[in-house]
Amino acid sequence: MRNCLVLAVFFFAQLSFAQTLGPDVLSFVKVNAPVVALTHVRVIDGTGAPAREDQTIVVRQGKIESVGTAAAPKDAQVIDFAGHTVIPGLVGMHNHLFYTASLNRDEKGQPYPPGVLVNEIAFTGPRLYLACGVTTMRTTGSVEPYTDLELKKQIDSGIMPGPHLDVTGPYLEGPGSIFGQMHQLTGPDDARRLVDYWLDEGVTSFKAYMNITHDELRTAIEEAHKHGIKLTGHLCSVGYREAAALGIDDLEHGPIYADSEFVADKEPDKCPGGQKIADSWANLEVTSPQVQAMIHDLVAHHVSVTSTLPVLELGIPGRPILQQRVLDAMTPESRISYLAMRARMQATPGKPPREMLFKKEMQFEHAFANAGGLLLAGPDPTGIGGTLPGFGDQREIELLVEAGFTPLEAIHIATENGAQYFGHSDRIGTIAPGKQADLVIIKGDPSKNIADIENVEIVFKDGVGYDSAKLIDSVRGQVGMR
Repeated sequence: MRNCLVLAVFFFAQLSFAQTLGPDVLSFVKVNAPVVALTHVRVIDGTGAPAREDQTIVVRQGKIESVGTAAAPKDAQVIDFAGHTVIPGLVGMHNHLFYTASLNRDEKGQPYPPGVLVNEIAFTGPRLYLACGVTTMRTTGSVEPYTDLELKKQIDSGIMPGPHLDVTGPYLEGPGSIFGQMHQLTGPDDARRLVDYWLDEGVTSFKAYMNITHDELRTAIEEAHKHGIKLTGHLCSVGYREAAALGIDDLEHGPIYADSEFVADKEPDKCPGGQKIADSWANLEVTSPQVQAMIHDLVAHHVSVTSTLPVLELGIPGRPILQQRVLDAMTPESRISYLAMRARMQATPGKPPREMLFKKEMQFEHAFANAGGLLLAGPDPTGIGGTLPGFGDQREIELLVEAGFTPLEAIHIATENGAQYFGHSDRIGTIAPGKQADLVIIKGDPSKNIADIENVEIVFKDGVGYDSAKLIDSVRGQVGMR
């Protein structure tokens, strides 16, 4: 029974409403009553169904008791939210507790020894995620797994505010990594050892990285699956269909940036590099037989794909529009680093043009979902530093709409699909009686204007309502430092 129950423990830990909240958490709480009735709200339930107007949601002891037009119970704290929309808490599926605070590169763009470094943001990250509506998230790769595990303990015990965490172990990376904070595997036995060790330490998922070998990946998948644990991957050395045949559960970023199978001179177990991957997709259409066959294979093997459009957007000239709220949250050094790199990257469209590749990735994600694939959503707060926790999750939903999904479909991808991946659609991901009261109160109507997704006022997690503006204000000027 060593680890067979770790996922159950992860989710059952979310269900305790009678949790004692510490003073730091209580300072951000706006609503905390045994029974709460949210009246006159527009409900987007996360299933993709049309919005329902003038509804009352009753929350009792941390769970949703009812949704409909009935009058509020007499014992409820009644809050009138006319003009507001309620959506399920977001389920972030490519969310880190670290961030590219400053790009340590020389004048040629190469990283200084010991390699690219990222900063753990254990204080600001959880607050921003929760403030923006993320109530459950997968860390999707860790550089400080002990820190992430300790954060989960403190959040679950009410010491600090933040989402429910699925803690992913340290990256399963092969030799040649550019990251100085990653262990580099020495073979399948090392992969097995690493997976077993971190399972014992309490992680609940794993992520393979760009230079892992076929045999290391196979071993890691087999070892994780023995204990009911899923494994995702940001790959390069191993192609998408090769990974699907090995039993991988999820693939990060989409193929335009990570699938090397169409590189003509690719060597087995070698990452050919991002430029060669981009070149291989330059003249390859999503409608082509090759790509359609790959989509079919992924769907047939029940492999999910995680969309991370916000981090990919950072390299597109003129995008994204600079938001003051994002710049205000960064430390001065992080802001300068981001703006300088943004200026460098946006001076050229790239070869092949980055805008074209970005649009092609959007087309792939739409085609994958239409073919029956499970598309997940997350921001990936890395890259050149312009994608921040929480803000990036909201931007992901906006970009899914740009990719061709309706606003209701995009919200469904960012909520229920993540719950389905975890195997807990009965608890989270949609608004329905009996489920956890993880709810996001938004001023406006994102079903008609998706930009309203940014107007979060209160985030309910397990029935406790947190003040979004107050959480954001508490991290002003600190993202990148702590």
